Amino acid sequence: MNIRRVSFDHPDAVKLNDRVQAEYAVRYGDEGDVTPLDPSMFEPPLGLYLIAYDAQEQPVATGGWRTQDANDEGYSDGDAEIKRMYVIEEARGNGLARRILAALEDDARAAGRTRMVLETGTKQPEAIALYTSSGYEPCAKFGHYRFHDASRCFAKAL
Repeated sequence: MNIRRVSFDHPDAVKLNDRVQAEYAVRYGDEGDVTPLDPSMFEPPLGLYLIAYDAQEQPVATGGWRTQDANDEGYSDGDAEIKRMYVIEEARGNGLARRILAALEDDARAAGRTRMVLETGTKQPEAIALYTSSGYEPCAKFGHYRFHDASRCFAKAL
């Protein structure tokens, strides 16, 4: 696998985002994640967006982080928020999510961020298992879905 930095609006990022949104819609019975995102949020030094490519140069996994600081949505100064972690079904079980997660943590730490945070949901038990086994702990809710019952927020000191 080859993991590369790309822009959030790169055609492969858009393709994978469409796939993750479709999966969210099935799991939650809604339109997917409507958190407002802009490609500039993932541009260094404010963030990073990664795609993993297989041996045939097909995009198979993605993930990014963006800078967050204290605001009325519950973030704290120094936060780096994980967004759009996703591995296509055919590539799951190969450790790609862990590799991307580690790369995102390393980059956010190097950018001076002090805490990695993320929001997921109760209908994504695989995501919850990944994050808790990677040292993330439940934290106070934040972000767009902080008032939703199915929302679960996690944090890890960097």
